[in-house]
Amino acid sequence: MPTIVPVRPASLVGSHTHVKLDLKELNESQFRQAPDGWYAVLHLRGVEHRIWFKEAPIVAAAYTVELPFDRDYEFRAAAGMRLWRALNGRPQGAPPHAISAYRRRRIALALRASDAFADGASYREIAEVLLPGRRIPERDWGTHEVRDQIKRFVKTGFALVRGGYRALLRPRSRKNR
Repeated sequence: MPTIVPVRPASLVGSHTHVKLDLKELNESQFRQAPDGWYAVLHLRGVEHRIWFKEAPIVAAAYTVELPFDRDYEFRAAAGMRLWRALNGRPQGAPPHAISAYRRRRIALALRASDAFADGASYREIAEVLLPGRRIPERDWGTHEVRDQIKRFVKTGFALVRGGYRALLRPRSRKNR
């Protein structure tokens, strides 16, 4: 996940190091060892932050964030900034992967529409269930915008089921907003 912040022990620690990543407060349930390292979940000021250590964490060490120049750089940098703000007692801002209520509703409608279509329902039957307030006369159905909307819902739902749901886990890039 691009919002997991990779950290490592800092090689240079001096008077300029004012912010500490305090691991003493964490219990065993907040750490998990995986084949590629250790993962921790920090709860700071009511917000969950996920961090990754390549090697076993050292409780008393000062840490630095390591940001590789990969396709997720922008999102890791934003997650690192949110972590830094939390450690400094500042407002953290919205998470980069937040999905709006409107988008969640449309995703749910798309999945329901594709399920109904896969079960043999017609576009018109799907529209009557998903959009009950939008009764369309039979003569207008063939060219009505609701028909096109339901077709898009079905197409989107099938795309999500075929693996497109992974895009929900990756924050949208700024150029696609």
